[in-house]
Amino acid sequence: MAREGRGVGTAGLTEAGQYVAQEFRAAGLQPAAAGSFFQPFTIAGDAPAATLAGVAGVEVRNVVALLPGRDPARRGEVVIVGAHYDHLGRGRFGTLDPDSTGRIHNGADDNASGTATLLEIARRLASRRPARTLVFIAFSGEELGVLGSTYFVKHPLVEPVESVYAMVNLDMVGRLRNDRLLALGAATAREFPALLDSLNGAVAGAHFDLRASGDGWGPSDHASFFAAKRPVVHLFTDLHEDYHRATDDWDKINASGLARVAEFAAELAWTLANRVGDLAFVDAPPHAAAVGGQGYGAYLGTIPDMSESPGGVRITGVRAGSPAERAGLQAGDVITTIGDKTVANLYDMTDALRSHQPGDTVVVVASRGTTVVRLTAVLGKRSS
Repeated sequence: MAREGRGVGTAGLTEAGQYVAQEFRAAGLQPAAAGSFFQPFTIAGDAPAATLAGVAGVEVRNVVALLPGRDPARRGEVVIVGAHYDHLGRGRFGTLDPDSTGRIHNGADDNASGTATLLEIARRLASRRPARTLVFIAFSGEELGVLGSTYFVKHPLVEPVESVYAMVNLDMVGRLRNDRLLALGAATAREFPALLDSLNGAVAGAHFDLRASGDGWGPSDHASFFAAKRPVVHLFTDLHEDYHRATDDWDKINASGLARVAEFAAELAWTLANRVGDLAFVDAPPHAAAVGGQGYGAYLGTIPDMSESPGGVRITGVRAGSPAERAGLQAGDVITTIGDKTVANLYDMTDALRSHQPGDTVVVVASRGTTVVRLTAVLGKRSS
């Protein structure tokens, strides 16, 4: 509560950034630029969410630290480990629960969990000597459209951005359930699937139900690096009913699971920093729903399974009182059609919802076990 939900423009976010810098220094890392751990930037007035959030012109800071590489041939290459440390503040913009506007959104999983993991990885690796340079970044402005990571890619402090060997993103890693860990972006380098599988079997605290898949697009900071054609991995313990709500609090964090993710992520970063040879980058065109600032459209209220589901979008649940619950959608359903739009993946689902307005009535087709159900939903309005 004391950090005010780490919203852009709050003293709490400034204090959180100061704390991250202090922890980087205590771990023995070096500041990235001119003796400072801070990379300041200003929220542009034309940023898609700036006007809605009322933060145009506000100055914020990325927090950037270095662990220099030891190998003369490879220390000019960089492995970035990143996590955003901002959240929704009092939920004026971005909350999925309109009734909670004005209440502090602590964002324990989104993304205090990733920031804590970032600091733990820094502590684990700071006394070691990687071949490549490791750069640790706590990004700001992620909730307003990955603004901090976009700024860093344009002003990388480790010139040029092509020197980035790979980027590991930690966003929402605090709610491990049934040992399932998603490694999104695993298709961005040909070597990633085998490397991730090998680490999952070798790291003592790992042995996850590891779901490694997907390109590098998505609503988090790794997408900024993928757009610059760098290999990325986003570690993620999946969505839950508290996402972007005031109920995302510390008592729901799986602390032992978070420690396991930190151990795995540290070894992933270390392995990438010492790996011999290049990574074979695999590009993919942006999805229509992955670009632009149109928001997410009308509200259905499903909680999607973020790992790949063949032939549709599997949902892990529905929000209480949502259009999805009233329509009769259930956990485990695989949505294949919304209105006249075929839904093959999460981007199709976002595009389908963007094509409708609150109050529209749509038919939702879903697979439920061996049967196909056709349900009618009256779409709702998202909080602005």
